[in-house]
Amino acid sequence: MIANNTCKDFPSVKLLVINVYQYNTAYQKTIDLIKEVDPDMFFLVETDQKWADSINVFKETFNYQIEKPLDNTYGLLFYSKLEIHDPKIHYLIKEEIPSIELDIKLATGQMIKVYGIHPEPPVPSENPDSTERDAEILKVGKKVKELSTPCIVIGDLNDVGWSYSSELFLKTSGLLDLRRGRGLYNTFHAKYFFLRWPLDHIFVSEHFTLGQIRRYRNVGSDHFPIGCTLYLEKSRENEKLEVCDGDMDKVDEKIAEAEK
Repeated sequence: MIANNTCKDFPSVKLLVINVYQYNTAYQKTIDLIKEVDPDMFFLVETDQKWADSINVFKETFNYQIEKPLDNTYGLLFYSKLEIHDPKIHYLIKEEIPSIELDIKLATGQMIKVYGIHPEPPVPSENPDSTERDAEILKVGKKVKELSTPCIVIGDLNDVGWSYSSELFLKTSGLLDLRRGRGLYNTFHAKYFFLRWPLDHIFVSEHFTLGQIRRYRNVGSDHFPIGCTLYLEKSRENEKLEVCDGDMDKVDEKIAEAEK
């Protein structure tokens, strides 16, 4: 799934994903990184109004935005240089936890579906199991499964890529994990080098070939930023996880349990 020279003749998308940590006030570090990376689009989570005000500096260069700042650590900001079509803000499981769905139009006219999510993590004192998190991820997976167009799912999923739930999501959606076969690219915890996991993800449909994936420097958050360049050209190396008997029943069970 790594791009060769011929892939570089195809349309590309460069994106950046950052959990900024809502209480991080080093706004300029994130601003400087976005300027340096110069992505086509970026997705920031844990963004309150202060973060939204700080990121306003990009509105002249990123003409399309979806903004849902919140004070509960589930705010979202999505900025794009590419045209956004049919933007939606969903509340898939809980009314206080938003996610986004949109179409991006490339210069060639090709449309790409993008989902941005940040589901609730398991918290022993508040939410001891992963039911709500898993259900939100899997609901997106079911939506993706119905698509025939190129698709990207991004965000802090509060789950590692090798967990049962993550693999069930990949089976359900048919998407590919860019990390597989390339490394962990651990994004959390940025401040403890001995205790890190890959929680921030970029999943893509088989329509893409990877140009580059990179974890970027710390911007004052407890998460490292992660980004990639994708070429809209299917790679022969793309391998989906196979759906096993009972997988789809398990998906429906998890969603139903969370929606009780």
